[in-house]
Amino acid sequence: MSGLVAVGVDGSASSLAAVETAAREARRRGAGLRVVHAFLWPAMHVPLGPSALGPPEGGLRNTARRVVAEAVERARSVSPEVDVTHAVVTGEPLTVLEAESRAAELVVVGSRGMGGFVGLMLGSTAVHLAAHGRCPVLVVREQPAAGGPVLLGVDGSPAGENAVDFAFAEAALRDTGILALHAWTPWNTPVPPPQDPALPYACRPGELAGIEERLVAEALAGRRERYPGITVQTKMVRGGTREALIEESRTAQLLVVGARGRGGFTGLVLGSVSQAVLHHAHCPVAVVRGSSGGG
Repeated sequence: MSGLVAVGVDGSASSLAAVETAAREARRRGAGLRVVHAFLWPAMHVPLGPSALGPPEGGLRNTARRVVAEAVERARSVSPEVDVTHAVVTGEPLTVLEAESRAAELVVVGSRGMGGFVGLMLGSTAVHLAAHGRCPVLVVREQPAAGGPVLLGVDGSPAGENAVDFAFAEAALRDTGILALHAWTPWNTPVPPPQDPALPYACRPGELAGIEERLVAEALAGRRERYPGITVQTKMVRGGTREALIEESRTAQLLVVGARGRGGFTGLVLGSVSQAVLHHAHCPVAVVRGSSGGG
C-alpha cells in the first residue's frame, strides 16, 4: 500500500457520503484512508466532558468520538480491504484539512455539513481549501452517473496541466473514458498578431475555432500515448464555461477542473465559474492546483 486519502467528517449525511467516496478512492489507489474530524470546541473554552446532570456518554468530546467512529464504520463497510485510521484534531476545519493535504494525495469533503464544517460550500472554506490545499480536493455532490466518463475542463493554460494529468489517472483507475470539454468565446481566445499589419483583424473569419481546437490538442498531447487504453472524446463549445460544464456533468462520474486558468477559467477557484461548478455540478468535483500554484 502507498499513498493516503484524507476525508473530513462532521457527522452530517453529506460527510458520510464523502466517506464512502473517499473509501472507494483509497481502494482504487491501493492507499490508506484517514478519517479526520476538526474539533473546534477546545479553542472556545467550553466544557468538553459530560454534564454532571447528563449521561456519562454525553459531552462534546464523546460526540466527536462518535462522529469519527460512525465514519470509520461506514468506510470499512464500503472498502473492507482499506487500512482506515482516524483522528480528532483540535483546530478550525480549514486549517486542519489544509494540514492534512500536505501528507495526502487527495482530500475529500462533502458539499454541505454541520458542526465544524458549517457552510463548507456556502462561504470561503471550500474555495480557500481548493486554492491552497497541497493536493487535489474532491468535493462530493450528487451521486455520479454510473458508467459515465471523467469530464475534464480544458483551458490550455500551463496551470491546468496537473488537472489533465489527474483526469487521465482517474479515468485509468475507474476504467472509463474522458470527455475533454473546452468552452470558448471570441472574448477569451488568445489572438495572434496579424501577419500583415495592414490587415484590420488578426484572424480571418472562422480561424478562432481552429485556434481553440489546436489549444485542446496541445493540452492533451502526450497523455493519449501514456494511457493508450483510455478513450478520449473532445467537445468544443462556443459559449459559457459554467453552463457547459454543469450541463455535461449530468452524465459524468467526475468533473475535474484546474484551480486557475485563462479565458473562461480565469480565477476559477476565486471567481464565478468555480462557485457555479461547486454549487451546481451534478457529480463530484475535483479541483487540482497547478504546480506553479503551491508549495
